[in-house]
Order: sequence, then C-alpha cells, then structure tokens
Amino acid sequence: MADAKANGKNEAAKLAKIPAAANPLANEPSAIASNISYHVQYSPHFSPTKFEPEQAFFATAESVRDRLIQQWNETYHHFNKVDPKQTYYLSMEFLQGRTLTNAIGSLDIQNAYADALNNLGHVLEEIAEQEKDAALGNGGLGRLASCFLDSMATLNLPAWGYGLRYRYGLFKQKITKQGQEEVAEDWLEKFSPWEVVRHDVVFPVRFFGSVMVNPNGTRKWVGGEVVQAVAYDIPIPGYKTKNTISLRLWDAKASAEDFNLFQFNDGQYESAAQLHSRAQQICAVLYPGDSTEEGKLLRLKQQFFLCSASLQDMILRFKERKSGRQWSEFPSKVAVQLNDTHPTLAIPELMRLLMDEEGLGWDEAWDITTRTVAYTNHTVLPEALEKWSQAVMWKLLPRHMEIIEEIDKRFIAMVRSTRSDLESKIPSMCILDNNPKKPVVRMANLCVVSAHTVNGVAQLHSDILKADLFADYVSLWPNKLQNKTNGITPRRWLRFCNPELSKIITKWLKTDQWVTNLDLLVGLRQFADNTELQAEWESAKMASKKHLADYIWRVTGVTIDPNSLFDIQVKRIHEYKRQLLNILGAIYRYKKLKEMSPQERKKTTPRTIMIGGKAFATYTNAKRIVKLVNDVGEVVNTDPEVNSYLKVVFVPNYNVSVAELLIPGSELSQHISTAGMEASGTSNMKFSLNGCLIIGTLDGANVEIRQEIGEENFFLFGAVAEQVPKLRKEREDGLFKPDPRFEEAKQFIRSGAFGSYDYNPLLDSLEGNTGYGRGDYFLVGYDFPSYLEAQDRVDQAYK
Repeated sequence: MADAKANGKNEAAKLAKIPAAANPLANEPSAIASNISYHVQYSPHFSPTKFEPEQAFFATAESVRDRLIQQWNETYHHFNKVDPKQTYYLSMEFLQGRTLTNAIGSLDIQNAYADALNNLGHVLEEIAEQEKDAALGNGGLGRLASCFLDSMATLNLPAWGYGLRYRYGLFKQKITKQGQEEVAEDWLEKFSPWEVVRHDVVFPVRFFGSVMVNPNGTRKWVGGEVVQAVAYDIPIPGYKTKNTISLRLWDAKASAEDFNLFQFNDGQYESAAQLHSRAQQICAVLYPGDSTEEGKLLRLKQQFFLCSASLQDMILRFKERKSGRQWSEFPSKVAVQLNDTHPTLAIPELMRLLMDEEGLGWDEAWDITTRTVAYTNHTVLPEALEKWSQAVMWKLLPRHMEIIEEIDKRFIAMVRSTRSDLESKIPSMCILDNNPKKPVVRMANLCVVSAHTVNGVAQLHSDILKADLFADYVSLWPNKLQNKTNGITPRRWLRFCNPELSKIITKWLKTDQWVTNLDLLVGLRQFADNTELQAEWESAKMASKKHLADYIWRVTGVTIDPNSLFDIQVKRIHEYKRQLLNILGAIYRYKKLKEMSPQERKKTTPRTIMIGGKAFATYTNAKRIVKLVNDVGEVVNTDPEVNSYLKVVFVPNYNVSVAELLIPGSELSQHISTAGMEASGTSNMKFSLNGCLIIGTLDGANVEIRQEIGEENFFLFGAVAEQVPKLRKEREDGLFKPDPRFEEAKQFIRSGAFGSYDYNPLLDSLEGNTGYGRGDYFLVGYDFPSYLEAQDRVDQAYK
C-alpha cells in the first residue's frame, strides 16, 4: 500500500513537470505528453490530485481520441462529398475488445505513446490493462463483425456498423465452488472514453399500437409506445490510412414529457417513470432470457429497435447527401448486410418506411428492398434459426405482420405460377408456419425470400446450406446462395497481440506489408529449415508462454509450466463444440497417469490443458461442463504424483483481451465440434496465424485451414459431416458399441473422483439411444477413440 502511494506521488510529480498544452495531432513524445497532461487538467473525470494508472488511461485515451476525431471528421466529409455506395452492417453483437492498443497501432504512434507515458511515470502496457473490454458481444458472430469493421476501414471502404449499446453486456463470468456465476459487466460503470454521443441523431421507435387505414387505402401504424433511439458513435481507424469509419450504437431513452410529474408528486414514483424504465430495459443486456413472454417481447424489441433506428438513419443520409434524388437510386447508394437473422425485421421495416412514410407503392418498395438487403447465415442448428411466435409479433409489431403476410402470400403465388413442381415444398419454404399448435414466423425463410444474396461463412457450411437447409430455394434461385469464408484481422490477431513474432516475420520477409496482405507469409516457407529462424521463433513462443503463465497465475492461482505443451480450447460453451469431449480426454489421461510408475510418467509429454468460454445463463448442461472442468482441475492440479505431467485450468471470463494473451502462447488448439455443426469458427484462424497447430474434425473453416497449412500440420480425427446422419440413425437402432476407454472415463467421474457433485444428468446425455437430451446427439462417444489416437500423435510430435 505504501509503495502504491509513493508511486502515485511520483507520477503526480512527473505530471506537474509536463506543460499542459492542447496538441490534438501530436506525433512527438513530448508533445503527446503535454496533450495527455492537458486532458488530465481540462477534461477532468477524477480529483485533481491523482494521476494513477486509471486516471492516466482515461487521459491517454482522450489524447488518442483527438487524433481519431480529426481523421473521422475528414472521412465523414469525404464520403458525404463523393456520395459512394455505402455498406451498413447490422449486427446484434460487436465483440470489440480494447481500443487503445489497436488505435495507436493503426495510427502507427505506439512507440511515441510509450515514450510519452514513460515521461509521465507510466508504462504503456500497464495503462492499456486499465481498459475494460466493450461488452457488446459474446461469440464468433460478434467478433466477425468487429473484424469486418477493421478490414473495411483499412481497405478505405465506405462502411458503417450498426449495433446496440448494451450497458451490462452478456455477463461477466465468475467461477466459484458452485461453478459459473453471472454478474453484470461494468464496462460503462464510469464511462467509455471512445464513444461520442450525437445529440442531433435521434429517431422515434414505436412498439405495440394498431394499424389505421386512411380513406385512400394507405395504412399507418399509430398508438402504442414510442421511445427515442440516440446515437453513440465509436471511431474505427484503418491501419496506416486516414480512413476512420463509424460503429454507431443505439441507446434507448424516453423524453422528459413522458415523465408524469403529477403521479410522481402523488408518490406514484414507479408508474410516473414507467416508459423511462421500459426504455432502459431495451439496451440493458445482450440476449436477455426469453423463457417468459416478457423476455420474448424484450428480445424482439431489441431487434426491432436496432433495425428501425438504423434504417431511419440510412434513409435520412440518402436524402441529405443529394437533394431531389429518386428512390430508384436507393439500392445503388445503400447496401444493408444482415449479420444472421437477428436484424431480419429490417426487411418489413424498410418496406413500411418506404410505403407508409415515403408514399411508395408495394412493387417499387419491394424492388428497392430486395436489391438493398443481403443476409449472412451463421448456423445450421435448428434451435438457432429464429422462429418468432405470430401472437407476440402481432402484439408488438402489427404493421410488420401485415407486411410479412403479404410477402408470404406473394411468394407462395410466385412459386405456384412459375414452379408447380415445388408445390409440395411450399409448407417448408413459406415464411409463416401456421401450425395451429404453434404458429410462428420463420426469420431465416423471410431473409432468403427477400435478400438478393445469401451467404454461408465457410465452404462446408455453404455447401450444407445449398444441399440441405436451403436446397429448395437453390432450385428457385440458383445464384442467390454464395460462400464467403469468414476471416480475421491480422492487425489485432498477430501484429498487435504478438509483437515478438511480428518482428521476426518482418525481419525475415524484409517487409511489414504482410500486415495488410497475408499472402506474403508464404515467403517464410523458404526459411522453414533455417536454424536461426527456428531459434528466434521458439524464443518468441516461449516469451508468449511465460506471459500467459503469469496471467493464469494472477487470475486462477494455478502455476503452469511454460515447458509443458500448452493445449487450449476457448469458445462459447456448447454441447456441439464438445468441450465435454476435451475434458473426458483429460480425465482419461489423468487416470492413465495415475496407473503408471514414476519412471513411465517421465516418458510422457507434460501438458497444460486450458479451457475457457461462457455458458449461457439458462443452458444447464453447458454450465455443468464448466463445473466439471473446474472440479477436474481442482483434483489434478493438487495431485503431487501427476501435476508435473498434467494441469487442467479453466480460464475465467473469456473475452477478446484474454484471447490476445492465450492465442500467442498456444501450441495446440482444439476445434473439435461435431462435423457439419460449426458454421465456420474463426479462432481456428487466429491460432493458426500465431504458429499453433490444430487438433480437429473436418468442420467449418477447419477444412480450408487444413488445405492451406498442409495435412501433416493438422491432427485430424472424427466422423465427417456426410456420416453424421447415418451414425445418429445407427445409434437410434441400438447398433452403437462404445469404446471401453470411453466407458472408463465416464465411470471415473461417477466414482466420485472429482467430488460429490451429481454429474449424472450431464453424463445421461451420452447414454441411451433416443429421447430428449439422450442418445449422444453430438457423437462424443463415437469420436472418442479417434480423438485419443490423435492426441497420442500430438504427444509424439511434440517430443
């Protein structure tokens, strides 16, 4: 404590010596230090006596933001003048990570900022650690959205992202004796220094109400409740370019006139601020629980709120950039990309705005909509393809349901008149499923019918969409379905998170152009056998492993050996991603180590298995898997016979910043989903880019990565996608014979070796042949023997 106080005084003394002078475009360390000092004094958020790391972070961020705002404004004016076609990326998630290191890296001023902070008594790395990850996403879908923004900015493209400003995110994960606990994210507890609220960009968004028919037959949505969407913009800089685009996040609020002063003064405090309270709920949490009707309404509100505010914004920009333009020009100026089915309501909302607000007829509005909107599909999992109750939709969005009914009616008529051979397929192809027991709106069908282009996110995934999920639409529109394999930004995922390796790559390629052109990495092949390169590569990997080992000790209290094989699986916890297969393999490994003599153990390959990821709050089996990993770690890591040869660590609260430590330090990474179920996966790309090998199935982007890196650098196991339906059928027919090693691992858990918690409900999912939550739907048992054999090959290769 005394040391911290002394440091604080020392930093404050150094700050006092630096003149506080506004210098928003500073490049030199001394001028940057003055600009930081200026923000400490004149953009204050803390008591004037303090200049500890947290205060230093906010002042540094505001100094960097000065520079970003200059480029941002220039970019805005440039595109306003040139009036290009602009891409608008609509996504419920953007998994941004921290901004500081990314921004100064992209602006190419990280060394100057490091020196400036040294002058002020601080270290850049420590200051960067003060930043909380923006809690705006959860999984690969959100990270893809953020990588797209970085890439579009770097390529100087006119593009914007649109999302929601979630105050509490999905959740912050805490690990206790009971397993995973969820607490609210606190990234906005103080404020975000990167966002700029645009008080002039406010749009009304309506819910509920009814449809009024005018005497001339036109329709108008009226009544209900109206909240205001307020824009918060975050600058997204391109790498070494002036282009700085926007991520526009909407927040919901009610206006002062919606506050009932009479009720408040009468002591009716809650009802006086009812609309304010309901508005605050809209952007409180990402993916609120939807087991109740209230939960379903809130999720639907979120989706519509994003779509309506964003489209109103696009339409206003289209009108303002050039007066008197024709609506027929709209698709040549506006491209709307729907990231999964969450923003599907953009389709009926664009129709409503064009018809009811702008006075267009159906045919013209439909032509514009279908030439403007494109759709990215992210899943073949039936439960993840959104289907909304028609009753909930009629209640919340009556006008949109009328429009969806009309789209469906016209689609069915078109199929009947042009493709009578598809008559029998209409019930599965149409948008409204009118099953009297559970009438729903099928959002994916609405997207495919309305979008000009539909894409999958890896070749295998797109092939499955064409051959299976959307096969009938392909026969109707042969060119509508495309593949766009996901990608990652090499800036965040190699250049900035792994500076040691980046320096080596640049040295041997004699250029840093690879940061924007990864094809150049092929140039390293000619040096692959060079012992000097290998030594440098190895020392960079060891530095990253030590860095990671320090982090693991800090957050879990577990010491791990950097000389052991670092084996990592980090992703959302889901049964199809098969963290259960991983931990069952670890359990089997532990059991075999226990059975060995001390001499035999010495011949094994020491391994540290790290697993991380969040289980959705209501997904019971996923939470049981988190608990099991922690319980196994508790036993293995404290077992003196074995813990020099095996450690099992659950890495808590996995997010972008944690990934930036784990990925550079990894040597083996597990991408072991049931074949045909992972749309793409992008962490597999990040691990590969950092010189890590993969153990995996032929699923998602694994297929293409294996082709790129060479089959000998990929530890393949498991059933292939074509076999999966047949294997499930054989299981149903009672033909599956489990491997004795699989039974042994399960029995070891049941024996109580890892504590008294009842894991039977989890293990029951692997038992039996049929029934809900039974019959090993994800083929853990079938793939277990080939998984163990692949892990044996890993051990041999590592030696």
